[in-house]
Amino acid sequence: MLRQQVLRPVTAGLALALAATVGTPWTAAAHDASSPRTSRAECPQLRKDLPWYGGNRAKLQRMIDERGSCSAKSRSAQSRSAKSRSGAGKPVAAFDWDNTIVKNDISDATLAWMLKHDKILQPTSWRATNKWMTAAAHRALTRACGTSVPVGRPLPTSTDTGCTDEILDIYEGAKTSTGDTAFSGVWNHRRTVPEYVWITQLFAGHSPARLTEFARKARAENLAAPIGSVQKVGTHDWAGYVRYYEQQVDLIRTLRKAGFDVWVVSASAEPIVRAWAPGAGFKNNRVIGIRNVVRDGRLTTGVQGCGDVKDDTRGEALTYMDGKRCWINKGIYGIKGAEAWRQQDPAHRIAFGAGDAETDVTFVDDATAGHLVINRNKTELMCRAYDNADRRWIVNPMFIEPKKRQSAPYPCATEGYMNTDGVEGPVRRPDGSVVPDQKDRVFPKGTARS
Repeated sequence: MLRQQVLRPVTAGLALALAATVGTPWTAAAHDASSPRTSRAECPQLRKDLPWYGGNRAKLQRMIDERGSCSAKSRSAQSRSAKSRSGAGKPVAAFDWDNTIVKNDISDATLAWMLKHDKILQPTSWRATNKWMTAAAHRALTRACGTSVPVGRPLPTSTDTGCTDEILDIYEGAKTSTGDTAFSGVWNHRRTVPEYVWITQLFAGHSPARLTEFARKARAENLAAPIGSVQKVGTHDWAGYVRYYEQQVDLIRTLRKAGFDVWVVSASAEPIVRAWAPGAGFKNNRVIGIRNVVRDGRLTTGVQGCGDVKDDTRGEALTYMDGKRCWINKGIYGIKGAEAWRQQDPAHRIAFGAGDAETDVTFVDDATAGHLVINRNKTELMCRAYDNADRRWIVNPMFIEPKKRQSAPYPCATEGYMNTDGVEGPVRRPDGSVVPDQKDRVFPKGTARS
């Protein structure tokens, strides 16, 4: 889940233009998907009518052929590999959702729909919704949204612009409308973000099924809106459309046909992801998102923990950065306790990971066979991708409205890595060496620098 800037559409030709890719062990010349040794009938094939950047389709196909069910070597390895909760020995593929499988953010879309339809419920106290909320934010929300609506009843956010704006200001920038800090205190910056927790806490009081219903309505509205649409929420301009990436839906289908166990691991609330997941072929038992504690059939402001972090700790272990690794280890491989935070041996790690931002960097880096990055100019992830330490990183521009080339190199050697205390430092390889600054190299030709 990452908030989006509203971008103007680009032409189809511009979005599909090609440039040089980062090096990988799968060169297009040697391992093209159309070559005889990788196009055996028993190997499921990616669609050739869907454009990928450079030789990326061939690289992905090679990975599928090497690790999928059509490979005798893979079958032998699977017979010896650890069982996931899905069954014995299947290679696991894990995808982030927002801006990886779809363009734009489904949490943002759902929140916007709920604000426009008076579905946010008055809390007992705004400060009680989030353990890191400041007194200034509590006062700002109380002043903007008032106290006349009884606790547990809908706030009139469709007409009360001030209340809506205050909620969005705090969610978007972690500041009040007057610029005061909205969240303070101590948290592990590789496990959680207070405003990411807070959006799920705004859904408290509804049942999970009801939140999924809201998300389905937002889904229908956003899929129907033209690409590039902007909606007005309060006085804010908000992205007004979402689209499934056809290439990613096809990749998911092909991986599944090739014997991979394919999962979604998202930093959006799980009931929201469940509204969207079937559109990419996922069943509910293959979805991991932020899981609020449910009491008496309704979502609370408590959040389920992971590893040695207990439930109802108000969001100290989200499906965010290192938290995604923990939830993969817990939810897919059944690893318990503090051990779930650690990188596992190859038999207990995903084969393939796909993501677009810092929230995905840990689990995508954990993948043993391939790492797909959708380029949104996010520093730590792009540092890992362009360093390409295991020669299995694949970088692709966004399939819709791709980002421009970043003009300055990514500061990998000095401040590319977010430490647990929030202090930035150098990105390091497993051997401790520092990743040098990296130039942005994968972008559509003809785009200006940002």
